[in-house]
Formats: sequence, structure tokens, C-alpha cells
Amino acid sequence: MKRRLHVDGVRVLILGLTFKENCPDLRNPRVVAVVAELRDYGVQVDVHDPWVDTAEAQKEYGIALLDTPKPNAYDGIVLAGAHDSYREVGPSALRGYGRTGHVFCDLKSDFASEDSDLRL
Repeated sequence: MKRRLHVDGVRVLILGLTFKENCPDLRNPRVVAVVAELRDYGVQVDVHDPWVDTAEAQKEYGIALLDTPKPNAYDGIVLAGAHDSYREVGPSALRGYGRTGHVFCDLKSDFASEDSDLRL
């Protein structure tokens, strides 16, 4: 909203679904509520998590996981899981999934504050 993007129809990539980092445990992932809330606003949400079994995410939460996000495809990127694989590639590579003018939100504060647009 700060960047005056129209929320309806915006594409957002959520990186990480599990509650814990580097773990396939899908019990009580709070990210599911974030996905639902964004979808309620008309946002097209894609989710990627290398630790999660795709069939289990679909069965438990109705979320179809991406194998590999497409570069330059998203208006917003939300780093919701603190997996080592995301840390290792770094914020520049993760931002590579975003279109020009995208917003990068680091919910786990994994990277320096100047590497993200929003953080918790």
C-alpha cells in the first residue's frame, strides 16, 4: 500500500510455510493465516518451502507449493521461514523473484534492515 500498488490482483510469493526453520513439521504454521488473509484481499499468493511435502501441504491446508519460484514475477516477497537455504542465497537472490518496484518483507529479520522494505 505504501508503494500505491493496487492490492487486488497483486502477486505475492511467501517463502517458508513451516513453523520451525529447517524442519518439515507442518503443525500450527501461522503462515497459513497470512496466506488466507492475503487471498481475502484478492492477492494471488504462491508459496515455496523446500522442507515441506507438497502433497501434505495440499491435503492439510489446500496450499499448492511451488517447486521453484519464477524470477521477476512478484509484486511482493515475504520471507516467512528462516530456512538456511534462503539465508544462503541471500536477499539479492530472493529479491530476484520480484518485479521492478516490488516489496520485500523479512518477517524473521534474517537479513540486515537495509536489505528489506519491511520487517518484524
